Amino acid sequence: MKGALVLGRLGGIEIKVHWTFSLLLIWVLFSTFKQGGDTAMALFNTILVLVLFFCVVLHELGHSRMARRFGIQTRSITLLPIGGVASLERMPEKPNEELAVALAGPAVNVLIALLLLFVVPLGTYQGFTAAQWEQFFATPSLDAFLVYLLMANILLVLFNLIPAFPMDGGRVLRALLGFSFNRAKATDIAARLGQAVSFIFLILGLLFNPFLVIIAIFVFFGAYTENKMVQQDYQLRGHLIREALLTDITLLHPTDPLQKAIETILKGTEKDFIVSLDGKVVGLLLNKVILENASQPERPIEDLMVREYPVLEPDSGLKEAIQLMASHQQKFIPVLQGETLVGAISSENISEFILLKAGLKPATP
Repeated sequence: MKGALVLGRLGGIEIKVHWTFSLLLIWVLFSTFKQGGDTAMALFNTILVLVLFFCVVLHELGHSRMARRFGIQTRSITLLPIGGVASLERMPEKPNEELAVALAGPAVNVLIALLLLFVVPLGTYQGFTAAQWEQFFATPSLDAFLVYLLMANILLVLFNLIPAFPMDGGRVLRALLGFSFNRAKATDIAARLGQAVSFIFLILGLLFNPFLVIIAIFVFFGAYTENKMVQQDYQLRGHLIREALLTDITLLHPTDPLQKAIETILKGTEKDFIVSLDGKVVGLLLNKVILENASQPERPIEDLMVREYPVLEPDSGLKEAIQLMASHQQKFIPVLQGETLVGAISSENISEFILLKAGLKPATP
């Protein structure tokens, strides 16, 4: 994810924080001072938010550990103002596996809440009036900190189990629907329900709390994106790379100047190129690199080409191509039959293939 700072690794997984997370801390400080809080209260609230987000990291690690049991690795965990995102190399497709992975995150928060129950003397606060609670939370103390943390973890469980993508509850709903429907149908039902929930958040946000408006937008587009990805995946099943293979491609030589690639782009529709030497693929010249170095058209391509890249075979599935592009963050991959180059596959061409297949599909009454 762009704009994310790497904090380190935990359990072999890269932990990142997005720059927008700083906006949350600024908002916490602003709200504290606006409500008449002093420096001690501001520090208290800041530490509370940081510890709470450590609980969020543990939540995402719960997902990651369970996913690993099914052979799915996690690339990273990124902290955002609205929570954390675990970047799995792929999503579990079997309903029982997705159900286990989805529930593993909230289960961590349940465990944290149960542990806090052994520490927080709840009996002491029985019979507290509203005024006493207000005074209790307005004074920085270890007891107030632990009660806040207990309440926050309970709310995290309840919030995450709302049946709306991209929250855990949406994945739980899809998993349960998956026992009766195929994945595409289950996702469509869960996504539509999630978007309906987003409108409820929107209305509540406009009436009571603007932060709910942000959540509404997040849920709406999260559901849309998830549904689009799964429907695309479903359409690609059973189709091979050779069906969407790019064969009319320009091969560049390592000693060619960058100008040759620039001229080819301007004359046609190609954006990325395969670099070959003596009939063998030796590198890729990607569009991003071309644009970044367009002011130096005389530079030889061998100085700019990528020397490590994935390859595919023509009889591999298009779904495999999508997964490989996602895992390597590369949208253009050479296709080889043995050691012989037969073409290339790009995310753009796969998208066109899907559109054409959808257009050619016979209408149903």
